[in-house]
Amino acid sequence: MNNDWQNGGFGIYVHWPFCEAKCPYCDFNSHVVRKIDQLRWLRAYLLEIERYGEALSGRVVSSIFFGGGTPSLMEPEVVAGVIDKIKATWPVANDLEVTLEANPGSVEAGRFKGYRDAGVTRISMGVQALNDDDLRRLGRIHTVAEAQAAFEIARKSFDKVSFDLIYARQGQTPEAWRDELKQALGLAVDHLSLYQLTIEQGTAFGDRYNAGKLRGLPDDDASAEMYEITQDICGEAGLLAYEVSNHAQVGSECRHNEIYWRYGDYAGIGPGAHGRISLPNGRFATEGFMQPNAWLEAAERGNGEKLREALTNDDQATEFLLMGMRLSEGVSLDRFVSLSGRSLKADALTDLQELGMVTLEGERLKATQKGRFILNSVLARLLED
Repeated sequence: MNNDWQNGGFGIYVHWPFCEAKCPYCDFNSHVVRKIDQLRWLRAYLLEIERYGEALSGRVVSSIFFGGGTPSLMEPEVVAGVIDKIKATWPVANDLEVTLEANPGSVEAGRFKGYRDAGVTRISMGVQALNDDDLRRLGRIHTVAEAQAAFEIARKSFDKVSFDLIYARQGQTPEAWRDELKQALGLAVDHLSLYQLTIEQGTAFGDRYNAGKLRGLPDDDASAEMYEITQDICGEAGLLAYEVSNHAQVGSECRHNEIYWRYGDYAGIGPGAHGRISLPNGRFATEGFMQPNAWLEAAERGNGEKLREALTNDDQATEFLLMGMRLSEGVSLDRFVSLSGRSLKADALTDLQELGMVTLEGERLKATQKGRFILNSVLARLLED
């Protein structure tokens, strides 16, 4: 068996596909429905956990992540059932981290206590903006006041609370982003996920952009300045950029996402959920059926996977580089060689070092702050044929 995955660890991702409303920038697999049979969904999740447990027995689970959609719409009993089943199926780390994504509009004190009692240890809150006009523009159904209240509720139940913000929004200036970021840091947060607004095709924002109706987006220079402000202000506050878009105090990094970025293995359970699993006959990419009912019925029949595709050595090495270079710790070139059977081109490494985009410390390759801002270009150069 390929044991490379042990360099990144093993986690479980559980996708809850339902939301109260669809945000215009979102290209995640999320759906708005009127009625959900939550116990039926729980039974399907348990069947999928059993199936993966048979294939991946004996591994130690270091992280469970409930993503979506809006997992804070799940009944606490459903979350508890999933966590209990995972613990009964695999050994778990003594410091198991269990993250649940929450939207401020779906936060109730009693529900959060239920999640804590179920075994959730960390909340990731989708705040997105600290400005009511921008929240409306982003299609969010909560206000800044509700977001702040939700954060306080979460803080009383959980030691670790993260929240997301989107910058480079319509009409936003670097000065406004600076003020908003300082406001966010004033909430005693220990982890921030800070994403530049990306216009994805197939979303409502994508359609408006294509029609020339998404006005006021900052230009490249203003976006670059916002990125630099993000690094400076978070760094001064002790929230280091351990990944391109993620900032945390030491010890508060998101362990589940680190499994992805360090190219570990993870079972993806739920509609459209992706996974990477290493088996005796190779490493495989998995993907669940996208539509919720299609996945539900397939899981009940015994297999919710739409796709299981073998990854070549080159596939694995490329994915390892694409994920690992997002981290401030960078990647091991020895591990790249072990996966791919070849070295990165010396001239590409030299050119990128001379441009100040990467550093090479022993056998570890790291992107600089300057390089992380244009990481896609850096990676394209490293992976040139």
